[in-house]
Amino acid sequence: MQFEGIIIGVSSFLIIGILHPIVIKAEFYIGTKAWPVFLLAGLISIVASLFWKHHIFSAIFAILGFSLLWSIHELFQQKKRVEKGWFPDNPNKK
Repeated sequence: MQFEGIIIGVSSFLIIGILHPIVIKAEFYIGTKAWPVFLLAGLISIVASLFWKHHIFSAIFAILGFSLLWSIHELFQQKKRVEKGWFPDNPNKK
C-alpha cells in the first residue's frame, strides 16, 4: 500500500490548522508588520523543498512554504475582520 498521499494530506491539514491561529495571534500582538516573517519563512521552506531528497518531505516543505505565503494575505484579511469587529483588537498594540 502507498501511504505517501495520506501522509501529505494529513500534513497539509495540520499545517493549515496550525497556521490559522498563528495568523490570528500575530495580527493581535504584532499587526500586519509581521508579514516579512511569513514571507521569509515561506521562501526558506520553498527553497528547502527544492533540495530535499525524499519526496514526501519535499512536498511537505512546499506545502508549508506556500501556506506561509498565503498567511500574508490572511494576515491583512484578519486586520479587516478586526476592523469589522469580528475579532477583538489589542488595545496595547500601537
